[in-house]
Amino acid sequence: MREAWTDGRLDDLNHRVDEGFNRVDTDLRELRSEMNARFDAMDARFDAMHRMLIQVGGGMLAALSAALIALLASHL
Repeated sequence: MREAWTDGRLDDLNHRVDEGFNRVDTDLRELRSEMNARFDAMDARFDAMHRMLIQVGGGMLAALSAALIALLASHL
């Protein structure tokens, strides 16, 4: 290992460290974009599931109400 650190060597090391951090920053930005896209897709799926549950629940409520009305009408 060299013991003499010249200004040129320190500048070179500084430049290499900056390049490494820039590369990591770029990778993190790409990962963040990919994760945001995946979460958007998951949100869309949850929204679709929520709509379906409301529709099924509403249909079941309507069917139960109709059956109750029919039952009450048959006893009158």
